[in-house]
Amino acid sequence: MTTMDLRVGNKYRIGRKIGSGSFGDIYLGTNIISGEEIAIKLESVKAKHPQLEYEARVYKSLAGGVGIPFVRWFGTECDYNAMVLDLLGPSLEDLFNFCNRKFSLKTVLLLADQLISRIEYIHAKSFIHRDIKPDNFLMGIGKRGNQVNVIDFGLAKKYRDPKTHFHIPYRENKNLTGTARYASINTHLGVEQSRRDDMESLGYVMLYFCRGSLPWQGLKAATKKQKYDRIMEKKMTTPTEVLCRGFPNEFAIYLNYTRSLRFDDKPDYSYLRKIFRDLFVREGFQYDYVFDWTVYKYQKNAQAIAQAQQKEPEKGEEGTNAAAAGTSKPTGTRNPAARQAPGVLLERCRPAWATHQSMTVRCTSVAVSTRAAAFARCVC
Repeated sequence: MTTMDLRVGNKYRIGRKIGSGSFGDIYLGTNIISGEEIAIKLESVKAKHPQLEYEARVYKSLAGGVGIPFVRWFGTECDYNAMVLDLLGPSLEDLFNFCNRKFSLKTVLLLADQLISRIEYIHAKSFIHRDIKPDNFLMGIGKRGNQVNVIDFGLAKKYRDPKTHFHIPYRENKNLTGTARYASINTHLGVEQSRRDDMESLGYVMLYFCRGSLPWQGLKAATKKQKYDRIMEKKMTTPTEVLCRGFPNEFAIYLNYTRSLRFDDKPDYSYLRKIFRDLFVREGFQYDYVFDWTVYKYQKNAQAIAQAQQKEPEKGEEGTNAAAAGTSKPTGTRNPAARQAPGVLLERCRPAWATHQSMTVRCTSVAVSTRAAAFARCVC
């Protein structure tokens, strides 16, 4: 039996594959009772190192937090472990590609505020994520289109006892866990990860968004270990002021602060949020949640409308001539919306100002995807 024939939890039908996580593939699913679309993560029961049940337990431990997807069901069907969870929008990596691989300072700061808060919540629940990267942050859909969500907890780990808050011991000679591009220097050095490493990784994510790339991308080596070593060397030898050159000093302050933390230190999340909020205000930005991709999508829609309008006079003249000749030749176009007044068209394409007081893209069935093409399904 293929995955396309499966139903899980008696009421969820599995559709097409829409992405992959660190462990398992993700499919678009449908609640056969309500018709609601959801995401289904599948893992073969024959997997050498099964992780989905553990990930479901982590989600359960984090349940209720802002930006934490809700797990509807977990169980085993046929030859698969399955986890049913909220359907979300495109990842920040998808949106980064959609915006030609550069985010404005405003968008980076809007994201930074939410991202710091998401990681703070995970840490407050005694977990570290250990794979902080753009692919693991997804925007919501509908009314929560401005909300950043965190996914993929297959590599997450408790860094302290939830009851006593006794911290895990310092260890060395650990293998690199996570994604080398965003890994902290201590992770490269084989040190056990803790809260400081998630925060340092987030610093690299923000600089990636600002710069368009990081200096240690694209390095070649004969083996994976040699490549990781080259990445580590480049990270360690690139001065903070060089890495952050051309951008506000707050990014260097953030990175230097996170790199200075001791193994069991609690990061000062409020301080880190504040330095970016103060920068946001100083730059004169508005907290309207108008992200780069919102503007870009709106501009593309407006351009398409303008092109459709240019063809309208020809259609109108054809219709007038037909009417004068006493014929009933249709005068419409293939796109009914193109027959409406320009003001109506722009208002229809305008994101929901009244509902959200900001330009929120409404995504129809855009799922937890690792493909930038998924965002093309978003419509205003």
